Amino acid sequence: MRIERRCAMTNGLAGAPERRSMRIEHRGKRPKIDPSAWVAPNATISGEVSIGPDARILYGAVLTAEGGPVTVGAHVIVMENAVIRGTRRHPTRIGSHVLVGPRAYLTGCTVEDCAFIATGASIFNGAVIGTRAEIRINGTVHVNSHLAEGATVPIGWVAVGNPAEILPPDAHDRIWAIQKTLDFPGTVFGLARVAPGETMMHELTRRYAKALLRHRDDRILDDE
Repeated sequence: MRIERRCAMTNGLAGAPERRSMRIEHRGKRPKIDPSAWVAPNATISGEVSIGPDARILYGAVLTAEGGPVTVGAHVIVMENAVIRGTRRHPTRIGSHVLVGPRAYLTGCTVEDCAFIATGASIFNGAVIGTRAEIRINGTVHVNSHLAEGATVPIGWVAVGNPAEILPPDAHDRIWAIQKTLDFPGTVFGLARVAPGETMMHELTRRYAKALLRHRDDRILDDE
């Protein structure tokens, strides 16, 4: 009897309501979560986010549509404290059977089926990750870079270019020579690169702060 009672209380069968994830309506758009998916109670799902069948979104993960949608396919696992963002110019689409590791950061990118994104990996706006590709721990795929089907970015390495070159982190000069042509400030912030010795940070932060203020009108959704 005691064991049965304890199990009932632990599983929320003694009258305590099951806690839902933080679901937020942003700019009139609401998340759509397949009934077979599971989202952890402290995950945050904001705006035009679609989560497919049998997906699992773990504790502390944030999926946020910042003007552009986030689409997560079937059987996708998004692990603890990962961040996935969609933007107006670059929606994010994650195919099926993809694993996104803890603390990974994905913004404005496309990830094809069966890719593996390890702990701490970063994928930036306009990037495309091919089917069955792997980005290992702390790997980076830069803006507008296309990683080929089945390719691997080793631990801490950098993929840059279209098609991507996969380079060690100490190959800074080669990375920068390619990255400069990919126009990070224009792709992410819509700003032209400034001359050496000048800064774009005044305009960048002004624009970004204005865009982020749209969250002021966000609405936390009740358990409808």
